[in-house]
Amino acid sequence: MKAGRTLSFFVLLAGLVGIVSCEAGHAPPAAEAEAVDVGVDSVLDREVTPVSVVADAFKNNTSNIQVLMKGTVTRVLADDVSGDKHQRFIITLSNKQTLLVAHNIDIGSRVPGPKLNTVIYVFGEYEWNADGGVVHWTHVDPGGTHPAGWIQYFGYRYQ
Repeated sequence: MKAGRTLSFFVLLAGLVGIVSCEAGHAPPAAEAEAVDVGVDSVLDREVTPVSVVADAFKNNTSNIQVLMKGTVTRVLADDVSGDKHQRFIITLSNKQTLLVAHNIDIGSRVPGPKLNTVIYVFGEYEWNADGGVVHWTHVDPGGTHPAGWIQYFGYRYQ
């Protein structure tokens, strides 16, 4: 009997840990995603492009800059389905500048969610536009001529 109660306790504990993880906002990879578990996102904080670089690019109408940005998801948009399909969302940087993220899901894996007010890392190419800019090329280049980009969300990398 005692062994049965111990096993029940551990099963209940494992279930509670799973519920707490979900409630804390941890997003598991989508079943169809080819996500790579790369661990803790905060390791990237040392590598993030300074927001001043993107602010200057916006101010000077400059494009074609490879960046690693950390932002907060502030708006989730419908997919762009004209031509190559793109998952789209807006992130806000620490300086309050907003960027459109256009993630090609015909090539890369869809990011599950993303949920409002969560932190996300985006590695891709910055292009100027009047609304703050867009980051694209967040996927592997099938032709092998462009740096491979990616999006990292809750420790999983989507490219």
